[in-house]
Formats: sequence, structure tokens, C-alpha cells
Amino acid sequence: MSLAGKRIGFGLTGSHHTYSKAFIEMEKLIAGEVELIPIVSDTVMNMDTKFGKGSEHIEKIEAITGKQVIATIPDAEPLGPDYPLDCMIIAPLTGNSLSKLANAHTDNAVLMAAKSTIRNERPVILGITTNDALGLNGVNLMKLMNSKHIYFIPFGQDNPFKKPNSLVADLDYLAAAVTAALQGKQLQPVIIPFIR
Repeated sequence: MSLAGKRIGFGLTGSHHTYSKAFIEMEKLIAGEVELIPIVSDTVMNMDTKFGKGSEHIEKIEAITGKQVIATIPDAEPLGPDYPLDCMIIAPLTGNSLSKLANAHTDNAVLMAAKSTIRNERPVILGITTNDALGLNGVNLMKLMNSKHIYFIPFGQDNPFKKPNSLVADLDYLAAAVTAALQGKQLQPVIIPFIR
């Protein structure tokens, strides 16, 4: 199944060290003639870290997609009734946003876009990046794994000895996970050997 012509939301939350990999996947989707709608959390928009300034990340995202980022709840809400997506990707999805999504706490543009997409019974594909997926956040991960319209980019432990509760999606599987989700299937195996 080709993704060409699909209208796909691409949400990013605050796992700043993952952005460079996410940008590569965005570029691949654009090269595959996907219409990519960029959506960012407040953290992406406003936080400056050693991985770059918020303004630089926004500039890069807009350059890749050719579209202005959606960064507010009111701007994301129409993705439900008025301008529906074929599906939505959230990569990276932090533990904080994972917890909020699992518990229907919609307090930023990315989560509103996900809620709007689920409302339309369309798939939301998650690329988790969290240090506590096998800790306190484990209950939220399992809740989402058992939720309708939610799919995962395969993930594994990125450092099982120094960070035994951490799980990270392997974004090399992003396009395959999206293709499977659009067919109503979870790409398997969803749990993969730890990522180096």
C-alpha cells in the first residue's frame, strides 16, 4: 500500500533528542508524496535545549512540510470535523504525553489532534520515547495498547542496564507501522530487541 496522497498529521512532543530522527522520517514521507500536517506541543514550540532552540525546530518542520505548524488547541480541533486526517503519527511521544493521552487529558495541540482523529475512527500511530514506560507509566502504555484506533511504531529498550524502565520507538519502522495501521493492523513484532 502506497502512502502517496494520504493526509497525515505528524505530531511532535518534548523528547528533543529524538527530533533529528523524526525530521528524517518526515522528509521520507514528503518524498513519498504524503500531505503532512505538522502539529507540535508547547514544549516543542517554546523550549530551548542543547538539542536546539524551539524556534529552530519550528523553522525546520515548516521547511520540510511547507506548512505552518499547528500549535494551539483551537487550531487542532478542526482536524476532527472539518479537515479530517487519514491518520496521525505522534513521534516522539513522551511519557508525559503518553499518560495524558491514556487518561483523556487534552491540554495541547498534539493531543487535541489525536482526539479529533480518534473521533473520526482513524488510526493514531505512536512512537514512544520515555524513561518510565516499564515503571509508573507502564499502566498507561498497556491501556493504550488495548485501545481502539491506537497503534505503535515497534519499540524496545534503548539502554536496559542503565535505564531499565526506558522504551524507545525505532523510527525506521515508522512508514511500515503507518501502512499497517491504515489497514487496521498493528505492525508486528511490536516489541523488538533493544535499540543501540
